[in-house]
Amino acid sequence: MTAQTGFHDGELAVQERAGVRAQAARLGEAMLATPDLNGGMGAFLAARDFAVLTARDADGRLWTSPLFSSPGFLQAHDRELKVHALPSPGDPLHDLAAQQPVGLLAIEFATRRRVRVNGTLVHVGEAGLLLSVEQAYGNCPKYIHPRHLEHSDTPAPAIERSPALSPEHVQLVTNADTFFLGTVHPSRGADASHRGGPPGFVRVEGNRLWWPDYPGNNMFNSFGNLAVDPSAALLFIDFDTGTTLHISGTATVEWVTPSDIDGGTGRRVSLTVESVVWGARW
Repeated sequence: MTAQTGFHDGELAVQERAGVRAQAARLGEAMLATPDLNGGMGAFLAARDFAVLTARDADGRLWTSPLFSSPGFLQAHDRELKVHALPSPGDPLHDLAAQQPVGLLAIEFATRRRVRVNGTLVHVGEAGLLLSVEQAYGNCPKYIHPRHLEHSDTPAPAIERSPALSPEHVQLVTNADTFFLGTVHPSRGADASHRGGPPGFVRVEGNRLWWPDYPGNNMFNSFGNLAVDPSAALLFIDFDTGTTLHISGTATVEWVTPSDIDGGTGRRVSLTVESVVWGARW
C-alpha cells in the first residue's frame, strides 16, 4: 500500500479560509510524511493503556469507541499496528468489520501527550485488530486535562440505544471537560481526535450540540474532513465509572463573529444527534 501524504482538499479549503495555509504547510511537511512507527513513536504506543478508535458499524454509521487494556496492547512495527484489544460488548463497534478505514488516537493524560494513527483495518480476530498505517503523527498537548485512568467496580448500567439525548446524557455532556471526535474523508480515511476545554464547553440545545474551536495546530484535520463529509462521532466518558456515551450524527463547521465563547477563533462545530448508545464500559 502506498501512503497518502500531504493535506487533502477539505483541509486545504479550511486552512485557506482561516488564513493559515503557510503555517499548516510547515507543520505538514514533518507531521504528514510517510509514517515510521519504529523508534520513539512505537515506544510511546507500546506504553499506553488507553486509545480510541473511529470506524463504521455494519450499517455504515460512524462511531468512536474506547480501548482500555494493559500497557503493551499496542504493538507498532514499520507501518503495522497490532491492537490486542476489542471494543467491549454493547459498544457500537463491538462487531466492526475489517477492510475499512479507521483512525486511532493513543493518549497519555498524565503527561498530556497523544499520537494519531490513521490507516486501514486489515484484520479483526479474537485477539484484536491489525492496522496498516498510512499516517502517524503527534499532536500538541493543548487542552488535555491530566487524569489517572483505572477500571471501576461500579456495576455497569444496561445498554441503551436511542435516537435522542436523555437528561442523563445531557448531564454528562455539559459537565465534561473532554471528549473524542471521529470524522472521515471519502478517499483519505477515518480520523480520531481529542477535544478538551473547561467543564461545560460543549453546549446542548435539544437534539443538537455544539462546541467552540479553540486555537490549535492549524492543520484542521477534523474540520477538513467535515468540509467534505459531515459524518461525525463523539465519545464522552464518565471517568469515575467508565460508562460511555456514544453519539453519531452529522456536523457542520460554523464561522461566526469571534468572541470569548469560542476562544476568539470565530469557529465552532454544530452536530445534529442521530443515534446514541449509552452504558457500554471500556
